[in-house]
Amino acid sequence: MRGDILGLERRRRWSDKAKLEIVLSVGADGATVTQVAQRHDVTRQQIYSWRHEMKRKGLLSAFSEALFLPVELEMPADLAVPAPSVEPAAAHPSNIELQLANGRCLRFDPALDTGTLTRLIRIVETA
Repeated sequence: MRGDILGLERRRRWSDKAKLEIVLSVGADGATVTQVAQRHDVTRQQIYSWRHEMKRKGLLSAFSEALFLPVELEMPADLAVPAPSVEPAAAHPSNIELQLANGRCLRFDPALDTGTLTRLIRIVETA
């Protein structure tokens, strides 16, 4: 049996940003996985693999409709609350509660830096 080489095989490298854009384009304007795969000349399975990879890396939420944005709160002067008379060490700061995809709930201090929080979320989701 004789094999003919019909063309050069190409092996493309995709950045995480490009993969994320392709994965997020599924469902946009009603696009199916098949349509997106054909548009980008990849297989459907590749898109599913990228979706899993992006979730594992924390770049894609397990809930596709979830969107995280930075929030900054400012208190208007007319609603300002006087400082409490208790010692600062005795005061209990309010925690933020985050419901994770695996059904677990994570409560953390709002002063926690984003890098530590991201690592903590990944650890809890994989546990």
